[in-house]
Amino acid sequence: MSFLRTLPTRRLVVFLVAVLALAGGGVAIAVAAAGGGPTPPPKPLDRAIHDALAASAPDGVTARVKFTNKLFPAGALLGNAGSALMSGASGRLWLTNDGRGRIELQSDAGDAQIVWNSSTVSIYDASLNTVYRATLPARPSEASCSSKKSSEPALSEIDKLLSEFGTRATVSAPQPASIAGRPAYTVSVSPKHDGGLLASAELAWDAEHGVPLRVAIFAQGSKAPVLELTVTDISYGSVPASDVDVQPPAGAHVVDLNSSAAHDRSSGKAAAVTGLAKVQAAAGFTVSAPATLVGLPRKDVRLVGSGDSKAALVVYGQGLGAILVVERKGDAMPQDSGVLSTLPTVSLDGITARELGTQLGTMLQWRRGGTAYVLAGSLPPAAAEAAARQLK
Repeated sequence: MSFLRTLPTRRLVVFLVAVLALAGGGVAIAVAAAGGGPTPPPKPLDRAIHDALAASAPDGVTARVKFTNKLFPAGALLGNAGSALMSGASGRLWLTNDGRGRIELQSDAGDAQIVWNSSTVSIYDASLNTVYRATLPARPSEASCSSKKSSEPALSEIDKLLSEFGTRATVSAPQPASIAGRPAYTVSVSPKHDGGLLASAELAWDAEHGVPLRVAIFAQGSKAPVLELTVTDISYGSVPASDVDVQPPAGAHVVDLNSSAAHDRSSGKAAAVTGLAKVQAAAGFTVSAPATLVGLPRKDVRLVGSGDSKAALVVYGQGLGAILVVERKGDAMPQDSGVLSTLPTVSLDGITARELGTQLGTMLQWRRGGTAYVLAGSLPPAAAEAAARQLK
């Protein structure tokens, strides 16, 4: 719907995270009123979302936050275990009323900085002295959006989206809570099918200002969140530009996460190359793409990247339970350098592969016959290794 593109960033975050893949359901959650603070009155889900989107935006947000990361089991990472992004940390958050923001996490291995504005987001990991940067899709300016009453969806529009998303996931009624001393609502979301290892997600937001206060992700079989970002103290008021306009060190290594896509858009290339036969002809190497992989049907084959970074992307299954396979010429992907070189090894019928196993999924990287492979999916290591052995 058109109103999604005109929502200011703060309201878009609340709407998309709270509503994405949601619908009315019966998931029960217990929410503690932390510290005995104030709690808001009960509300239906559509009304709670509408009121959060229509709430008056604060001049800015300053907060203390805690980031928890239990995604990686012991031994999953041989290096960078002390990184704030890998092991979790406490820190601070700043958010301006024009959509700029920064999260600073602190650990013994060095700080991690997440900085964003309306056009870009960057993550600086001091333990690696590396910046990961991505360009965001163009959207109307925050100032013009915030002045338009049409940017606030009506209850009927929210109800329609909830009904559509109800075929994919279940969401609880908003539970009144108190987080960081603020009255809040919490919802729990769980996929109905094709969820992979994801069990559920929880989101809490300030009942008066619509500002997100907590996001948590739960894996199958886990009662505690494997990923969680929660506000522990918050205040509202103007935020100086110097608090959000922070640059990484001049000597940091920069990784552009969407440089290939930007190159393709700027060069005005023709439509994407899709289908096994066309991708095979354009790839310049043998593409391994069986019709099924561990029982999942092949859904898509397409050429991604360009030049030396050209690769074939093969998708098996759908939803969060899909398996992604990326294949490229073996000499285009160094196997024993960078972060991948620190991962544990496993044997795939005599071929050594690097494996990253987490509570939400597994990634494997290996070479065979002059082709380099990366396989990733929300599945346990044994299932990922079985899928990799079928790619011959």
